[in-house]
Amino acid sequence: MAARMTIQPLLIAAMVLTLLAGAFAVWAGWSWYGAAHDDSAAYAASRDKVLAAGEQAVQNLSTLDHKDLAHGLDLWQASTTGDLKKQLADGRAEFEKQVQQAQTVTTAKVLDGAVTELDDRAGRARVMVALRITVQAPKEKPAAKDSRMLGELTRTAGGWKLSALGQAPVGNSAAN
Repeated sequence: MAARMTIQPLLIAAMVLTLLAGAFAVWAGWSWYGAAHDDSAAYAASRDKVLAAGEQAVQNLSTLDHKDLAHGLDLWQASTTGDLKKQLADGRAEFEKQVQQAQTVTTAKVLDGAVTELDDRAGRARVMVALRITVQAPKEKPAAKDSRMLGELTRTAGGWKLSALGQAPVGNSAAN
């Protein structure tokens, strides 16, 4: 009688492993789906786009070569929107004269950047960008200066663009 009712241990082990593998597959699929449709992943992707656009736009507005002035100023216009774009357009002719007379070449390299604020629904963001700006004037040694800029960005049909740009305060503002 014992032979009739004997269940092989390997068959039991195979059934248990099959059930465990199936449960793991269901759990892994559910976890993957949850992560892929999580709002935090979309927010992180937006933050990365804002940072890349902000760093590039700040670098664009900190770089200008008197030998290719029209292209540089066109790039400034393409990197901006709103009041900042209008201010640049309104002052372009006078600025062109000044740069041509000075014959300077200004280059900027982004050292670091961070998104300090992002309202993805409203399409507004703020970034802080650290730059090394080098100015080369005729017959002079290049002068390099590290700078921190604060930029405000607005989402447009063409992507994120700078709508305001200013120097970040440096040092301790509290009186001792």
